[in-house]
Amino acid sequence: MTTTNPDAPSITGVVAELAANVRYGDLPADVVLLAKECLLDWLGVTIAGASEPLSRILQDEMAEQGGNAQATIVGTGLRGTVQQAALVNGAASHALDYDDVHTAMSGHPTVPVVPGLLALAEWRRSSPRDFIAAFVAGFETECRIGLLVNPGHYAEGWHATGTLGTFGSAAACANLQGLDGEAMRTVIGIAAAQAAGLKSMFGTMCKPFHAGKAAANGLMAATLAARGFTSNTESLETHQGFAATHGPTFDPARAMAGPANQYFIRGVLFKYHAACYGTHSSIESLLRIKETHGVTPEQVSAVHLRVPVGALSMCNIQEPATALEGKFSLRFTSALALGHGDTSELAFTDERTADPLLVSLRDRVQVDGDAAAGGTQVTVTLTDGRVLRESVDVNIPASDLELQWERLAAKFRGLTTPVIGAAATASLVEAVRRLEELPSMDALVRLSVPAMAGAR
Repeated sequence: MTTTNPDAPSITGVVAELAANVRYGDLPADVVLLAKECLLDWLGVTIAGASEPLSRILQDEMAEQGGNAQATIVGTGLRGTVQQAALVNGAASHALDYDDVHTAMSGHPTVPVVPGLLALAEWRRSSPRDFIAAFVAGFETECRIGLLVNPGHYAEGWHATGTLGTFGSAAACANLQGLDGEAMRTVIGIAAAQAAGLKSMFGTMCKPFHAGKAAANGLMAATLAARGFTSNTESLETHQGFAATHGPTFDPARAMAGPANQYFIRGVLFKYHAACYGTHSSIESLLRIKETHGVTPEQVSAVHLRVPVGALSMCNIQEPATALEGKFSLRFTSALALGHGDTSELAFTDERTADPLLVSLRDRVQVDGDAAAGGTQVTVTLTDGRVLRESVDVNIPASDLELQWERLAAKFRGLTTPVIGAAATASLVEAVRRLEELPSMDALVRLSVPAMAGAR
């Protein structure tokens, strides 16, 4: 139920003021580094994802439409309008489902925020410091609204990356344009009018499309508001507003309190397996068992996963037929971890999803939900009667940010070197690390274009 108390503070107003007033000079050093880590990870998955079939379709659609060459399609030699770039880059960045996540929004925080913001920053030749501040503003906004409406919002079937991500993109792009708190309320209203995304689309091209639409729609909300477009400025809490229509959970106190550690970005979680994050605890557990005990597929009699109950509606496709569906299958990713020990992007292929050995192993995996579970409890029963157990919870943010940077840089090199080459990859890693020293954001974007730009 939404608030009707006229004396209660405006939730939309609080969210808007916070987003409008984020400034680079106020950000702690670790928050700045985390923003760079999010950007590096985003660039890696987007450059690699630019050649995915869904990305090609969107690129072809964009090329046929034409338009002003305002912004770059990352990982290609193509250019389009800022709206087109936001859409295409946003979808490409989520195509591999290899991007970061956050529990407050129950979704992927960076892929809906960076694409529109980067396109706008490239076109306006914005300073990297302004870009970082705007990114943090967007990140914080989508997570705060996540606390307002989750867990009910996600449980009802909304894909938070598409819905909440629209607000993140809008807030980031509005912050970059210097819009004040009052204008930001309008921006949030325009974003609310466009926020969409269905979990029933998981395993199809529409899931990454949600991220692209969130990026483009959020960008549009910000640019239209700057021109004087209007909206309901109490859109989050008003009667028949976003909270009222998008789920049964409404918790203003939780949303306004925010995170205990001051910044939501401090809770960002990065992926090191190219599948739905809900599968990662079981993957980590099974990789440990495989490494510690030298388990082979032939030795496995049965695998039992006890997972958080929310995973059952997120990544529990029983018999995936494609690589994309395989990324949303606890049973298949478990088989892949035990059978091959490789869960990188290259490991997910249609052929491997249909591999008789992996299918046989997959069919020995049983998945049960546990409402009290934090991570995943894994039990592997071997044909000789031995029972091996392991439990991992990947929902714990890294404490060593320098070590995290090195892991992300290694992941980045693996994703981008085949596309833009080793030299450009090294230059891009260095450019992101010293982002504040670059003259403008378009200087960074130029490094993301392959030497054979435009080759298809």
